[in-house]
Amino acid sequence: MILTDREIRLAIQNRLIVIDPAPNEKAFSSTAIDLTLDENISELKEGEGGLEQAIDPSHKDFQPEPTIELVSRKIIIPAEGYLLRPDVLVLAWTKEYVNLVSYNRVAARVEGKSSLARFGLAIHVTAPTIHAGFDGHIRLEMVNHGKLPIRLRTGIRICQLIFEQTLGTPERGYQGQFSGQGG
Repeated sequence: MILTDREIRLAIQNRLIVIDPAPNEKAFSSTAIDLTLDENISELKEGEGGLEQAIDPSHKDFQPEPTIELVSRKIIIPAEGYLLRPDVLVLAWTKEYVNLVSYNRVAARVEGKSSLARFGLAIHVTAPTIHAGFDGHIRLEMVNHGKLPIRLRTGIRICQLIFEQTLGTPERGYQGQFSGQGG
């Protein structure tokens, strides 16, 4: 069951869903809430001078986070914005900290905004689920599938959260590798 704006507001008011900074009225739609882009992004490095890189997730020592650190560089979006070129993937974060209190029986999906998707901007590659008990800033896997560059600026409404009630209370809150992730 998807929560409506009324239930989302009540859950925020009762601190069953925590969003900080608190969303303004423009952020709410009938069944979702908009989140904004943080100033920090990670840009994947391109191979240089004949260097070939490959990622092997089946390797016994593979760990996603250290690998991301090796193959990307963190940058702060400048005042003039960041130009996301076609066919480029960047990792970004929401400005808002989100806590889905596990006993609240709520999970969420992060989705793109149709107004940006029409120009080719995808917000997640295959990971829309925000598990019950999640606590942190939401990492976005943004790709420009369009023909023109898209200028990203800190604070733009970049994605939306759709909250769903779970059938029961999880035995344990989200404890995955991205728990507490931040920019």
